[in-house]
Amino acid sequence: MPSSIEPIIHIDQELCTGCRRCATVCPVDAIIGERRSPQSVDPQRCVICGQCVQVCSAYAAEGDSRLTRRSDKLRERGQLSSVHEPLFAAYSTGHASELREALDDPKRFNIVQCAPVIRVSLAEEFGMPFGTLTPGKMASALRRVGFDRIYDTNFGADVTIMEEGTELISRVMSGEALPMFTSCCPAWVKHAETAAPHLLHHLSSCKSPMQMVGALAKTYGAKAEGVSPGDIFSVAVMPCTCKKFESSREEMTVDGYREVDLVITTRELAQLIKAKGIDFNSLPDEPFDSPLGLYSGAGTIFGATGGVMEAAIRTGYELVTHEALPDLQLEFIRGAEGIRTATVQLGDLELRVAIVAGLKYVHGILEQVSKGECPYHFIEVMACPEGCVSGGGQPKLLLERDRTAAYAARKASIYNHDSTLKIRKSHENPAIIQLYKDYLGEPLGEVSHHLLHTKFNSRSPKSSGMMSSP
Repeated sequence: MPSSIEPIIHIDQELCTGCRRCATVCPVDAIIGERRSPQSVDPQRCVICGQCVQVCSAYAAEGDSRLTRRSDKLRERGQLSSVHEPLFAAYSTGHASELREALDDPKRFNIVQCAPVIRVSLAEEFGMPFGTLTPGKMASALRRVGFDRIYDTNFGADVTIMEEGTELISRVMSGEALPMFTSCCPAWVKHAETAAPHLLHHLSSCKSPMQMVGALAKTYGAKAEGVSPGDIFSVAVMPCTCKKFESSREEMTVDGYREVDLVITTRELAQLIKAKGIDFNSLPDEPFDSPLGLYSGAGTIFGATGGVMEAAIRTGYELVTHEALPDLQLEFIRGAEGIRTATVQLGDLELRVAIVAGLKYVHGILEQVSKGECPYHFIEVMACPEGCVSGGGQPKLLLERDRTAAYAARKASIYNHDSTLKIRKSHENPAIIQLYKDYLGEPLGEVSHHLLHTKFNSRSPKSSGMMSSP
């Protein structure tokens, strides 16, 4: 069994009122405590999804002399001293202060990547309407914050489709280790390791898009830039609090280097931009840096539930049939919280798929797989209720109606962005084609397996040692 996990999700005992709103949204019953008494988090059970952080409404009253000083609380939470927003009881460990120090080191070559959904949620922190699309302003802000290169996790999403799609077709053709689960969501992966370690061989061996970009940045990217991997400081901006945990996993290294050195959330990036005195709304649009900043529409829809599945089908259909997919708007894949299923005809192959949005819905499927009764070939699982648009590190909204409106607007913006891009399939991204031609060779090949694939380990307290996925 692995060593104890450094807690990332916390509940401030001074501020918690014991309302247990956090417990109602926790998908794994990791919140412990009696009603009207301060709650705590079981770090072993917690999947670090951060939904408790999103719904917590207990906060420190300004000037309450009975509480620890605000400056001390900010320091304990890893937040910048310039943060003015209320301090809520449930929070995630911050790393903006650590990042600011790293950016001030002239010896480092600082790179950053941004998840698909950041471009449709960051603007909310600066007073813009829900779902405002701002990739150009985001890239511009990151350069002014101090990054040397602005890359995109969407590029990693396109690589994921090449690897995961090939892996899926291989499994379907051989009939082995089916169904195959996606492995993009670290909260889902951690839950599988804890609750169903006997099923880990059903997970795709692919690293997440974030980790793929991290690995490529310190190999392929370092070579292209003429920079030593040891001089690269790799940062990721994520909507997900569990990405902080994922980046610290022992297996997420490449040639002895951590693939992603630091993860900050959408909210933390907004705080850093404000601390720098940058007028986000007035920034010009600027591009991402090549080649790890070029992406397809398939890459960008990873931010919504069903997006991984839709992107995989767009490429998988053409890999199997050698024909163009008639319609790229796969509406039957799209949706909201819960379980959705579909049958997709890939030539003579009838592919049965399921999309799980919200970790609490996966348990029935895990039971089916355990009994050998699962009817699906490919299953996407996202821990948060509507995928990454509803991640624990996203802008915090206290009212349910605002959360509903924000999730809908963010998803609509993601799909609209996809529909306006010239390249909408991962395998047609010219930067991806060049990557495989110049460096990786082929999907599931020796180089890509070394850089882009991993193993998952049992975290079950019942395990008497490590159980790994093959």
